[in-house]
Amino acid sequence: MLEIQEKNGSEGYEDVVAAAAGREVHITESLDRGEVIGWIAYVYEPEQTVVLGCDDGGDLLLCDGLVRSVMLKSCMKGISRAVFELSDESGYAALRRLRFIPQDSNVCDDLDSFMNGCESCKNKERKER
Repeated sequence: MLEIQEKNGSEGYEDVVAAAAGREVHITESLDRGEVIGWIAYVYEPEQTVVLGCDDGGDLLLCDGLVRSVMLKSCMKGISRAVFELSDESGYAALRRLRFIPQDSNVCDDLDSFMNGCESCKNKERKER
């Protein structure tokens, strides 16, 4: 059974914590039968959430779930902007493919609209039936 949950502590993520330059890093892991199969590291700032790293093992659906979990938690904190500062440039391809960020940017400017957009699609599908 797949679970996505915030990790207590930063053991195993020392490189990400060091790259955060003193900011408080949060790490959410994806677990399958207790084994870590993916993670995302991020920092909450007053006006934005900064995503520092993500490892989804090349699984687009896992990337989607990890990023959406951070977006939802950001919205719940009243934060409406996400900035992706990934050290691995290849990570941006999945984010753009999933339309989290535009082709020429590393920023999602309106998390509330993005998250509510999914609900709008569901409502539209129901009306079309």
